[in-house]
Amino acid sequence: MSTIVVRYRPEADRTDENQQLVEAVFAELAETDPGGVRYATLRLADGTFVHIADVQGDSNPLTSNAAFARFQDGIVDRCVEGEGPNPQPATLVGNYRMFD
Repeated sequence: MSTIVVRYRPEADRTDENQQLVEAVFAELAETDPGGVRYATLRLADGTFVHIADVQGDSNPLTSNAAFARFQDGIVDRCVEGEGPNPQPATLVGNYRMFD
């Protein structure tokens, strides 16, 4: 199992577009139910997005999600310069009813 947190900030005029792309990922996940991943995305008040993915097993089901591929396509161009995606491995330190 591995947990990854990704933070980035789209250009102000592209945050809604980015959100729609993210929502399509969740719609496809709900439709295909690939298993092996727990995934959440937050949109902060300042326009920053934070994705949290917990992958169980050796392969990440998101890599075979067509909507995720569309979301990733052009992500750097949608972001404020210097605030593109910054994936970081994460270790859960504490949890109160947020994650299983």
